[in-house]
Amino acid sequence: MNEGTPATPLSAPPRVSAVVVSHGHADQLEETLPALAPQVDELIVVANIPGSTGALPPGTRVLENAAPLGFAANVNLGIAAASPDSTYVLVGNPDAVPEPGAIALLRDFAVAHPRAGIVGPRLLFPDGTWQPSRRRFPTVTGTLVRRTPLRLLLDPWNRQRGHYLLDERPAEPVPADWMLGACLLLRRDMLVELGGLDAGFRLYGEDIDLCYRAMRAGWERWYVPDAVAVHAYDRQTDRSFLTRRTLWHWRGIVRFVRKHPERLLAL
Repeated sequence: MNEGTPATPLSAPPRVSAVVVSHGHADQLEETLPALAPQVDELIVVANIPGSTGALPPGTRVLENAAPLGFAANVNLGIAAASPDSTYVLVGNPDAVPEPGAIALLRDFAVAHPRAGIVGPRLLFPDGTWQPSRRRFPTVTGTLVRRTPLRLLLDPWNRQRGHYLLDERPAEPVPADWMLGACLLLRRDMLVELGGLDAGFRLYGEDIDLCYRAMRAGWERWYVPDAVAVHAYDRQTDRSFLTRRTLWHWRGIVRFVRKHPERLLAL
């Protein structure tokens, strides 16, 4: 380049808006939001009930609900409120803390793969152990074992290793059927095409449904293990059979099957 010739300016990376839904999780946000805020261009917290937020990073936008909504409906509110200039929306749980640089890795992968509609990181438990967040789409038999007392006799973690992909710990990006919704980068164009998350899912199943609809529409789902987030996954419905959350889980299962009856053939 000749002396005095101005350098060609580098284009700015696509914008990422982050949406975090808090249902009284102010204490968890104290760790999650400071880790997330420097990695995104816009941070939106949906406060589902009073007391859902405490101290917030500068510039954080808060949407306060007049009455509680389901998780998927809250995520849709955050997406609708996000800047129209954002190419991607990062949906994160209050208990999912991204490590430095994780969101940039997800974004850069999505930029390099134009049909990547959903990109997820490697999740770790707080003790640093690996969390099986990349999974196969559910089958009828597998669901019955995992969600009924049969799991006391047929331990899913040993007998359904293929569903949880327990024997696969890839070091490079790989395609996924679906991934836990604790921390996912979603392409805005895909969300517009699919109409966002299905608000009929109150708490469980919306991530599987979104990934399944994305698959049917030709959008790719990718697991990027170099990007890491720590997720305090409590697995409440894996420990108890008769709780309010269990009922929500079964409601999600029924809704998924009603929407996608062909999955009944996946025995």
